[in-house]
Amino acid sequence: MTSETTRPGPVKFVLFDVDGTLIDAVANQRRVWAAWAQRHGLDPDEVHRVALRTRPLETFAEVAPGRDPQACLTALHELEDEDVRSGVYAAFPGAPELLTGLPAGSWALVTSNYEHRVRGRFARTGLPVPGVLVDAGAVAEGKPSPVPYLLAAERLGARPQDCLVVEDAPTGVESGLRAGMTVWAVNTPAPVDGAHRHFASLHEAAPAILAFAAGSPTA
Repeated sequence: MTSETTRPGPVKFVLFDVDGTLIDAVANQRRVWAAWAQRHGLDPDEVHRVALRTRPLETFAEVAPGRDPQACLTALHELEDEDVRSGVYAAFPGAPELLTGLPAGSWALVTSNYEHRVRGRFARTGLPVPGVLVDAGAVAEGKPSPVPYLLAAERLGARPQDCLVVEDAPTGVESGLRAGMTVWAVNTPAPVDGAHRHFASLHEAAPAILAFAAGSPTA
């Protein structure tokens, strides 16, 4: 009689934000918001400034308080979907190698966007999509609430204390911290308040992220 050795599953997990962390979509977001602002006779620069720090419905309430928020959201979604089809996207240097180097089942995407757009962008940039993807439609509370990252950990079967959050935005960093996770900031010129570590680029962070996923005590 022979016995089979069961390989243990991952012991450390990595949860990635998408836009600004894995995919460079800054120019795309600015173009989408500029087109939306022009449709509504608003100043594109002011609208984009507000949109950078608020969720869409909050943006509409501030820059276009007299307009139907659902109609505003529908128009924004149409522009975003068109940008996914025709816009130019690029993965940040090191992203393909990093994602393909992580063990299966050890990582997830946590985004304030919607899954079909993430999949479209990943298909355009050649990035692999993991089995767990928490998008805006999966949660009632978005970042900076801890809910998105906690849901991703739950779907991975991970404890929060075993998770690393990789983010570029203050709201995402706050979300990960409130979830009780280790949080590293990437692609930012200066440290983000609260982040446990800061890296100027994703490429610079990649070796440390892989080491964390492997359970290295020096990560």
